[in-house]
Amino acid sequence: MNVIEAENLSKIFRVRQKEKGLKGSVQAILRPRIQEIQAVNDISFSVEAGETLAFIGPNGAGKSTTIKMLTGILYPDGGRARVLGIDPVKQRRRLAYEIGTVFGQKEQLWTHLTPYDNFRFFGAIYDIPDPETERRIRKLADTFELGPFLNTPVRSLSLGQRIRCEIVASLIHEPKVLFLDEPTIGLDPVVKEHIRSLIRQMNRELGTTVFLTSHDVGDIEKLCRRIIIVNSGRIVLDDSMEHLKYHYLNRKIVEVKLQEEAQLPAPEGVTFLKRKGSHVKFQVDTQKLRINDALHLIDAENLEDINISNIPLESIITEIYKAEGREEKAV
Repeated sequence: MNVIEAENLSKIFRVRQKEKGLKGSVQAILRPRIQEIQAVNDISFSVEAGETLAFIGPNGAGKSTTIKMLTGILYPDGGRARVLGIDPVKQRRRLAYEIGTVFGQKEQLWTHLTPYDNFRFFGAIYDIPDPETERRIRKLADTFELGPFLNTPVRSLSLGQRIRCEIVASLIHEPKVLFLDEPTIGLDPVVKEHIRSLIRQMNRELGTTVFLTSHDVGDIEKLCRRIIIVNSGRIVLDDSMEHLKYHYLNRKIVEVKLQEEAQLPAPEGVTFLKRKGSHVKFQVDTQKLRINDALHLIDAENLEDINISNIPLESIITEIYKAEGREEKAV
């Protein structure tokens, strides 16, 4: 069952252009120049119940605009959207009872209140009976390990603690879909991993559909089973994370430390990335040369240490961005 359906969604922003000089200022008032920016350009996709989806792209790609249309904050100029069968344009209030949102750079909690008081407040907003609100607070506080600071004012919490509370506040009404926008931004690696673990647990135990936007490749790789990449307002890739890695990870990075400096051959499929004394780093395209054959280029008796790794997912995504940019310029 699809819980999100976007069909030919489009959005154009009309921006007034500034003119230089006095004459330009007068003209701007009388006859302002308007530039049209196609933020979202005829995109279509669907998301199944319980799915964890990464919706990513470079800055200005149309990610936030798409989310705002799905949540009813913005109206599309073309196409239609349905979230849980609800039209975000016509039934935004009804939709608000069924979805949750977490924005890493925007607070929804009252900072002078404790997390507990905030959760009670959100329970009242969503018309949840007091006993049920208490039950949900206890369950979520236990899941997200909020006990030690549940009654501490939010302004006194660390960023990681606040993000955990932001997520709980968005879950208090048990939404079927959770929109996460940069949920781990600014967090240290240990806290990031803890937040990711909690989101995975939430998805597994509650069956919540997760719609994630993030520039953090760790979030994408560790949370999501499917990835949609957008650029210039269009979808350029929609694939499973597993297939993405299989399709693009046909290159290996080989780093070797030799006992003595030596010149290695460079057959087709091998690209040298670094040569500095006895340290050599090269890339192997396994579609052109088997990794076993590439290793035979190295004299085993001269080998002191070796490391073989995959191309980082971050590099793959960057290449997809750049490839799309080149196609745009060629049109």
